[in-house]
Amino acid sequence: MKQILLIASLALLLPLAGWAQDSPKADIFGGYSYFRADANGEKLDMHGATAAFTYNFSNWFGVTGDVSGHVGSPFFGDVQNYLFMMGPRVSLRKYSSFTPFVHALVGAAYNRSSLSVAGTKFTNTDTTLAVAPGAGLDIKLGSSLSVRPFQADYVLTRFATATQNNFRLSTGIVVRLGNR
Repeated sequence: MKQILLIASLALLLPLAGWAQDSPKADIFGGYSYFRADANGEKLDMHGATAAFTYNFSNWFGVTGDVSGHVGSPFFGDVQNYLFMMGPRVSLRKYSSFTPFVHALVGAAYNRSSLSVAGTKFTNTDTTLAVAPGAGLDIKLGSSLSVRPFQADYVLTRFATATQNNFRLSTGIVVRLGNR
């Protein structure tokens, strides 16, 4: 009877070993990014691209490096915004077909704005601290490929003396590297 209970217990625990191995060692994300910039109370819609690399130290905890660039064209000028951030990411790998996650990214924001007035072009550049808490969802397409239908981030920056409350929404493809 003890042997039957031991075999039954091992049979019940075996799927947990497979679940733990389903965690990738790392993943690479790339795709489209929409950025809603708050420029001194004026809203500016910007479009661009984002890329991220996450190394997973465990089934649930990883560190992400994130880079994105966005461009927009307000009246008589253009704006370029670049974010270089990294921070911890917590993933809930409880489900086999999708993985929700949250992260807290910190780094730098670089802004370049140009304005043309009467044939003269004025350019301003600035770099500041950027903080971006956010969340997202990865949907598994295969053993090494997922789609990220959304990643939403609140991006806090402070250029000059004004605080900007920005919003970034990204979507794209995730390539999963190795198994944990």
